[in-house]
Amino acid sequence: MTLEDAGPTTLSPARTRLALLALALGGFGIGSTEFVAMGLLPNLASDLLPGLYASDSAAANSQAGLLISAYALGVVVGAPTIAAAAARWPRKKLLLALLTAFTLGTVASAVLPSFQLVLLARFVAALPHGAYFGIASLVAASLMGPGKRGRGVAFVLSGLTIANVIGVPAITWIGQLYGWRVAYLVVAGIFALTFVAVALAVPWQAGDPTATMRNELKAFTRLQVWFALAIGAIGFGGLFAVYSYVAPMATEVTGLPAAAVPLVLVVFGIGMTIGNIVGGRLADHSVRRSMYLFFGILIVALVVMGFTVSTVAGLLAGVFFVGGTSAALSPIIQTRLMDVARDSQSIAAALNHSALNIGNALGALLGGIAIGAGLGYVAPIWIGLGLSIAGLLLAVATFAIDRARRTRGVEVPYGTAAMAAVGEA
Repeated sequence: MTLEDAGPTTLSPARTRLALLALALGGFGIGSTEFVAMGLLPNLASDLLPGLYASDSAAANSQAGLLISAYALGVVVGAPTIAAAAARWPRKKLLLALLTAFTLGTVASAVLPSFQLVLLARFVAALPHGAYFGIASLVAASLMGPGKRGRGVAFVLSGLTIANVIGVPAITWIGQLYGWRVAYLVVAGIFALTFVAVALAVPWQAGDPTATMRNELKAFTRLQVWFALAIGAIGFGGLFAVYSYVAPMATEVTGLPAAAVPLVLVVFGIGMTIGNIVGGRLADHSVRRSMYLFFGILIVALVVMGFTVSTVAGLLAGVFFVGGTSAALSPIIQTRLMDVARDSQSIAAALNHSALNIGNALGALLGGIAIGAGLGYVAPIWIGLGLSIAGLLLAVATFAIDRARRTRGVEVPYGTAAMAAVGEA
């Protein structure tokens, strides 16, 4: 029997690891393409908007920031649309199609001549983002076996978090030396390599033959799905309120030189990588308790960071714990979405990334408004604190609804045996 013919349960441990690594490599490429623009923003602005950059570099950088917004919008639009429309597709076939779209979209981003065309290319390149993570998470969960869904989701997401430690700094360095277009071509090469790895290592998995777009979209009729999305969009806004402005925070508040900013970002990425692994493991034991735990730690970390960010130790500890606890929440929220969406699994697994990108935009927007109002670069930390508290309150509310339904004898679906055993959602 070939790997292509084998089902997930017949794979050897070594082949299972290879398949998981192939899926995670796609996450590495996505993390690189999503965040590398932040480090190369001045390069993008000076090349694509040369006239404006010559007269007003700040205005050019601000306009070039639309490239980041265009990517986030593409994720929000593409995740539910592709996941719902392609739910019947065999999962490997869909993953390969999405990786082809990633590769072509990223190449287009690198070679198109004008700002407007690159802006469109970034939107198009982002459309497969959420669907890839969603379908790859379902495949990984199947490969990991019963009771290990959270770890499967976390393994795929680990590619994204590792990209923040290795990929983004390295590709940013390449872009600074050889130009931002070369940097995007490197990212396109990562996606092409992932295509080959998935084609060779990931086993064939059938799609859901009974799935229809109408059935997938039923997820939006369920109140608990909206609660889970709100937890991701609002609660995760706390991370992005801090992450979006960590560079000026480090230089203007802590007083570090600009050359130290990459080190701060590496600490952020290390925290995210560790948090993602821990969160995935704990999600398999209890989604409710894990969500409460990490929201609590995130809130404490933001409070401490707000009072100590003027010191190097306070800044580094703050970014490590804020990044780590936020990353831990990602597989937990995704597991929750997969639980409450019931039979709309494809769209549920993808929607988490739409929610997180809404959080990206929300945190950056509110943090920017606070800075623009003259409140200083510490203000985004307090904005993040407010968003994280709101996320925790939403989590309390969603699980309270589950308890009320159980009291009334209404069935509440659970995704793991451990959750059912303790009567938690």
